[in-house]
Amino acid sequence: MLELPIVKQLKEELQKVEKELRVDVPKELQKAAAHGDLRENAEYEAAKHRQSFLQARGAHLSARINTLTSLKLDDIPKTSVGFGSRVHLEDLSTGDESIFELVTPEEVDPRNGKISVSSPIGRALLNKNVGDEVVIELPAGKKEYEIKELFTLHELFFRKPDR
Repeated sequence: MLELPIVKQLKEELQKVEKELRVDVPKELQKAAAHGDLRENAEYEAAKHRQSFLQARGAHLSARINTLTSLKLDDIPKTSVGFGSRVHLEDLSTGDESIFELVTPEEVDPRNGKISVSSPIGRALLNKNVGDEVVIELPAGKKEYEIKELFTLHELFFRKPDR
């Protein structure tokens, strides 16, 4: 079954969180409890806070994994911009090229061109094709781009290796 690369990363993080919850935190709690009175035991309090954080993080990761694995990959466009696409744009006023990749919230990294589908740029690009002109409302004003090149999620991650 096809799996998004981010799902693999989230599953690996979840395994680390679960290991820390099952192995490391109980040891810390036991060690801190050995020091006596728990009411004024900073180590014990820190371990309990860490335990609470890890439980919340584990629940969040599980929910994200469930959401992402329930995505119907066949519903993601194969020929136009959609989730997972890498889009090469040309600024129509300056000729400068920009490259954006539409990613999950966990992967957003604007400095490296990784933007959310729900961002202003992401929303403006959805369902567009090579050759389309796109007007994007930015805080600095409107920018007009032309889509020069497009690689969809299917091409980037699920392409069958050449034989």
